Amino acid sequence: MKRLLFILLFALSTGSTLVLTSCREDRKDAGDKIEEAAEDTGDAIEEGAEEVEDAAEDAVDDN
Repeated sequence: MKRLLFILLFALSTGSTLVLTSCREDRKDAGDKIEEAAEDTGDAIEEGAEEVEDAAEDAVDDN
């Protein structure tokens, strides 16, 4: 009985430790979030500009 209690206590403490440490790794401060959003916006603008350029080239080639 003591052995089973020890195993359960060990599993509970290990599980709670893993849960608490994994939550900390996912946290970002406001500066990181803003920087990531700015980078994503810049990438989206570049992709849009490339699509417009490709469409313009295709229109010129067709005529």
